[in-house]
Amino acid sequence: MNASGQAAHDASRVDEPLQTRRVAPAGEHDLSRHAGGTRQVAEPSRAAADDGSRRLLLTPASAIKMRPVRWTWTDRIPAGALTVIPGREGIGKSLTLAWLTAQITRGTLPGIHHGTPRAVIYAATEDSWAHTIGPRLLAAGADLDLVYRVDVADDGGMDMLTLPRDCRALAVEIRRLGVVLLAADPLLSLIHASIDTHRDRDLRTALEPLVDMADRTGCAVVGLAHFNKSTSDDALNLITGSRAFSAVARAVIAIARDSDDPAGACVMSQAKNNLGRLDLPSLRYVVESVEIATEEGPAYVGKLVITGESERSVSEILGDASGDREDRAERNEAAEWLTDYLISQGGEAASDDVRKAAQAAGISLATLKRARTKAHVIAARSGFPSRSVWRINTGNPGSLAGSVGSQSAQSAQLTEPEPTEPTGPIGEPTGRRAYTPSPPEQPQLTLIRTAGGTAA
Repeated sequence: MNASGQAAHDASRVDEPLQTRRVAPAGEHDLSRHAGGTRQVAEPSRAAADDGSRRLLLTPASAIKMRPVRWTWTDRIPAGALTVIPGREGIGKSLTLAWLTAQITRGTLPGIHHGTPRAVIYAATEDSWAHTIGPRLLAAGADLDLVYRVDVADDGGMDMLTLPRDCRALAVEIRRLGVVLLAADPLLSLIHASIDTHRDRDLRTALEPLVDMADRTGCAVVGLAHFNKSTSDDALNLITGSRAFSAVARAVIAIARDSDDPAGACVMSQAKNNLGRLDLPSLRYVVESVEIATEEGPAYVGKLVITGESERSVSEILGDASGDREDRAERNEAAEWLTDYLISQGGEAASDDVRKAAQAAGISLATLKRARTKAHVIAARSGFPSRSVWRINTGNPGSLAGSVGSQSAQSAQLTEPEPTEPTGPIGEPTGRRAYTPSPPEQPQLTLIRTAGGTAA
């Protein structure tokens, strides 16, 4: 059949009547119930393409089981979905992933696995396991018996995890070990080299199978991403590569360094949350230097420490960086005014009084909020009954921790053992295990357990 004949044939089939059947009224949770008490439901399609290789499958919405959203990290990282954490280089993105891994393997992360330590598959390509990743995980407090490095056995050699090629084998291992987090550092490096990550349609061929795998297994996938060199206050627009990275992800947690913070701290904010709230408080964190003992001497790594909530969001920080010189000058002038005003009030004043005085001085509330950070002014409760006050911070916040810098410099090395056999069973991790693994199902991946404080 030629092209025109095929088109005519397809057009004639479009007008064929859809077979339906009449069914009894559904329950109160049935999405397809009509006011008349009966409904028309399409029979499952049996129409196939001429070559028999493809056919349509139509499922009525009433046959789809509804489920609540489950959160690996309450309200921030959904289980069974993709979350992306983007940011500039050298601000602790990898340390954030190490922190998440530690929380999950210890059962301390608020969410569905709280109180139950669970396993993590950690796919990293940019850093050495012996020099960097292993020590970071140990410094973060991870149970290394529950953290698995992943390699792929291919024709007698070893390769790295590749998307979408290895999604099916990955699902087998996730179910076998009860893995609840796949950590990808960075996500971009796992994409097959033949896929153009700057083309939306191409990138989706790798990400959508990964998302499907996450949905079927219930495993959260958290991937790191870099910001490009452009300027914007929208973190989603700054992610390197195609827009598909942020479009396919159900959640995005953006990270940025707050240049106005005297301790060089960073902020993480929820930039996208398709399955939950977007009005979550931003979190402030610093990086401490930690010494790790190894058989060959000490190693020094960074450790992420969340100090509490941040009044500045990543969007505000990015907006300041991308704003023009006039905006920055306006903030600096407001910061000087705020400092002078609080000094004139003895170092602190009721927040309502500060706002009224600022408004009288022609300073907007948005500018005043930015100026407060610049002037190192803190909010606190004071008096009885307590009231909100703004106070000049006379402490030394820079002493809390070192500023966030490069996290790759190390001074020692951990021994790196040989990979285990790809088809052999992996030893049962030591320590608490509330999950009982199922028997092996011919796994195609090699998972190396980082036990005993050593990193493979």
